[in-house]
Amino acid sequence: MMSKNFKQTTFGESEPKNIDKWILSEFSAGGVCEQIARAKIEERYKHITEVSDLFNRQSVSYQLSKKDHIHRWLKYKEGFSADLVDNLLKEMKIDSGGWVLDPFLGSGTTSMVCKLRGINSIGFDILPTSKVVVDAKNSIFNYDLNELEDARAWVMDYVLPTDYDGTINHINITDGAYTREIDRELAYVSEWNRNSKFSEELKNLIKLCVLNTLEQVSYTAKDGQYLRWDYRSKKIMEGNKKRVEQGKKPMVIRLDKGRIPTVKEVLIVELGQVIHDIRSVQLGKRYEDNDAQLSFIGGSVLFNTLDLDSEFLDGVITSPPYCNRYDYTRTYALELAYLDLDRENVNELRQELLTCTVENRSKLEKLKEYYISKDKTEDYEKVLNLVNNNEVLNEINSALKKRADLGEINNKGVISMVYGYFLELTFVYNELYRMCKTGAHVAFVNDNVRYAGEVVPVDYISTYIAESIGFKPIKVYALQQQKGNSSQQMKKYGRVALRKSITLWRK
Repeated sequence: MMSKNFKQTTFGESEPKNIDKWILSEFSAGGVCEQIARAKIEERYKHITEVSDLFNRQSVSYQLSKKDHIHRWLKYKEGFSADLVDNLLKEMKIDSGGWVLDPFLGSGTTSMVCKLRGINSIGFDILPTSKVVVDAKNSIFNYDLNELEDARAWVMDYVLPTDYDGTINHINITDGAYTREIDRELAYVSEWNRNSKFSEELKNLIKLCVLNTLEQVSYTAKDGQYLRWDYRSKKIMEGNKKRVEQGKKPMVIRLDKGRIPTVKEVLIVELGQVIHDIRSVQLGKRYEDNDAQLSFIGGSVLFNTLDLDSEFLDGVITSPPYCNRYDYTRTYALELAYLDLDRENVNELRQELLTCTVENRSKLEKLKEYYISKDKTEDYEKVLNLVNNNEVLNEINSALKKRADLGEINNKGVISMVYGYFLELTFVYNELYRMCKTGAHVAFVNDNVRYAGEVVPVDYISTYIAESIGFKPIKVYALQQQKGNSSQQMKKYGRVALRKSITLWRK
């Protein structure tokens, strides 16, 4: 049965609706910079753009997964819904036994939906949280319900010893995130889990449940590029004390999370939820176990595809990190620290991410070495030429440099970030083309962005790059809800509607 959020259609056959307010006529605020190339690409793909009610912001985000069995197991706000993946698989007509890739797997939604439909999948991700959640989901049919109930009973009955003095791992950015009591409790539960006689599958599931408690029991809240801090946290109080001593006004912090629950309180709820989901799947006959393979590769897709076969994929469904300066190593700092990464590990991980922050350094030399080592120099040079000769990217690069010269960009790292973002995605698109069968579809969820009044049409640029590689552009689905701008940009340059899109290409 199709979801109420998805209308039956055939890719490429529906007629575009009124798209006037989603198609821009001004890409450079005030006409300060050249915008001819961006106008041309807008015109080039206008005819395949559809402002669609097939999808909404809930389906392309984590919102729908909050209520969905299994897929809610990791609170991964950047992920999309199982509903979206399920319907895309139906529209792509990928049958049991087919192969689907998600190069930016995140919480594993694409792979798990495929698994439950009998479709084989491969997923890449460099965040260690992804391995924990994918392993937990992949064991859905293996859990012993009695063992699960034993674990929940222990959690419900334990009392933290007054003399217990354990602590969990911390890095600078997480220092002071918990009260000492919460820190002790996290360490106690973690030690119990490591030393228990439970199966390795259950230990990993409990680890995932603990990961999901961290934000709730902390003085922090995830908020885009960083962690927000409660005004009662040690970090804020000590910071304001120093400001006052220096004759400065204290920072006004409005975040108040109210009463912070205990680890036990949150963990009971988390375990209850996963037990309910597992029982529903195993006993409710909602799904049947099957032999579909779920392969997870813990590493960057940029450096792990050249050994994979050509022309074996039936489809690709993914949402890469957006070109929006969000740093996942900061947003998920609590989780990374809990998984025992130190400051150096986190810094290294930040550099391995697809370039989407101003701190990312160029991966070009490393990519060159990788492609040469695999005797793929021609592919490396092909991608580099595609990017360097892309007139839209060159126009955007020149515009951002001009804005920087005018003092309108607060961090010049934005310029190299935008270039690096599309360079790395072009390497990904080129490999996807090689691995896809003829007729395979590729679906990318992404956001357009704006810096210093300069619009970067990510969806159309990506589609143009994909077409240059050999894909046929089929559709650009633009959500009814337009993406807004930052308050700073709107104040200085006015508001411009930015598309949030699902681009669809076919080999």
